[in-house]
Amino acid sequence: MAKKEYQKKFYLVREDVLPEAMKKTLEAKELIERKKSVSIWDAVQQVDLSRSAFYKYRDTVLPFHRVVKEKIISLFFYLEDKPGALSTLLAIVAKNACNVLTIHQTIPLQGRANVTLSLDIASMNVEIDDLLAELNRLEFVDKVDVLSSGG
Repeated sequence: MAKKEYQKKFYLVREDVLPEAMKKTLEAKELIERKKSVSIWDAVQQVDLSRSAFYKYRDTVLPFHRVVKEKIISLFFYLEDKPGALSTLLAIVAKNACNVLTIHQTIPLQGRANVTLSLDIASMNVEIDDLLAELNRLEFVDKVDVLSSGG
């Protein structure tokens, strides 16, 4: 079976056309970041948003100024447990001028491991969609998810 090409794309959208749940998710995230809420539950109560809507949008909606300013992205990989897999993944990241800030890898279970990479992409020499597609094409990568961006 052929592996699916990475399909996610990113868009810049004006605030007035965003659904209310996305706007409230941004408000809740800001309350948490500014420590004006002690928990997610408290933040969603303050902005009148369900927790399920918050969790649905929290990693997919970001303030533009944050993404542009920080240039940090966290990627989550589902990998087959094969010798050299992590090394190959890191070589591609380095080839594209990304700086690895953190690496977390779980112990492989049932032939699979999870790896989270936090990357500084300020000097990256390709578009993020192209990097994600290249990483997703690796035979040992089952899936790549963007956990967060913007720091």
